[in-house]
Amino acid sequence: MQLYLPIADIPVNVFLVLAMGAAVGFVSGMFGIGGGFLMTPLLIFIGITPAVAVASVASHIAASSFSGALSYWRRRAIDPALASVLLCGGVTGTTLGVWTFTQLRALGQLDLMIALSYVVLLTTVGSLMFSEGLRALMRTRRGALPPRRSHNWIHGLPLKMRFKRSKIYLSVIPVVIVGIVIGFIGAIMGIGGGFILVPIMIYLLRVPTSTVIGTSMVLTVVTMLFATMLHAATNHLVDAVLALILMVGGVTGAQFGARAGQKIRGEQLRLLLGLLILSVGIRFAIELVIQPSDLFTIRELGVSR
Repeated sequence: MQLYLPIADIPVNVFLVLAMGAAVGFVSGMFGIGGGFLMTPLLIFIGITPAVAVASVASHIAASSFSGALSYWRRRAIDPALASVLLCGGVTGTTLGVWTFTQLRALGQLDLMIALSYVVLLTTVGSLMFSEGLRALMRTRRGALPPRRSHNWIHGLPLKMRFKRSKIYLSVIPVVIVGIVIGFIGAIMGIGGGFILVPIMIYLLRVPTSTVIGTSMVLTVVTMLFATMLHAATNHLVDAVLALILMVGGVTGAQFGARAGQKIRGEQLRLLLGLLILSVGIRFAIELVIQPSDLFTIRELGVSR
């Protein structure tokens, strides 16, 4: 069944988009991430322009992350103080990201920038996560203990603040910087950034795993909601029809993904997630090299109308 998307300006198969939303929701529920890194490329592959895909997926990520954040809040697995400091940087980064998005679109370089960003980010992060997951799996099979985490130079920075829920004493400087980076990347690429934020908070900031996922979801909800409003107000690229279909499929798939994720060990999840991210990055690179004109059909939505 074909449905016309008014902002994307193309007809799409409703069942195909629902299936994509369900599949990404399944992955999101299994790995505890937003899934924007997967949904945005999938939309681009079926013919939706990168600008509309990024702007519309932001609302999908915000909605799907909201239910997860509520669940973690009920379990007291969110650090309000840490989330507040992250949001100070996140809102700033999102504003800068949407402004950059608008400038690149005006110059006609937005589609290419989104493509190159996905190729570089996904292949790099995917390779690192895959190798770390593989090492963790090998250590588990050998029965070896994981390496001890020692404090690094970040913990010697000034302007320290005590985050009681996470039981850490840390400078607000790296926390704000991390928030800015995640907000900026999310606004330009249409990703929640959880697959980047969680490892940074665990391995660099030494935030305990008991609060890291819930706290990162709070940042994702607010920054993606803010990005959606800014994209709608400044670029008029948010396709509400597309976002609604994706939400319906995503909520359904997430329920099954969460159940599947509980049956898989942590190191296996990291290995699978790294492999998935790397695969999407490689596919994007192949499409960019082989069929760049088919992948990016630039349409000036706001100018031609």
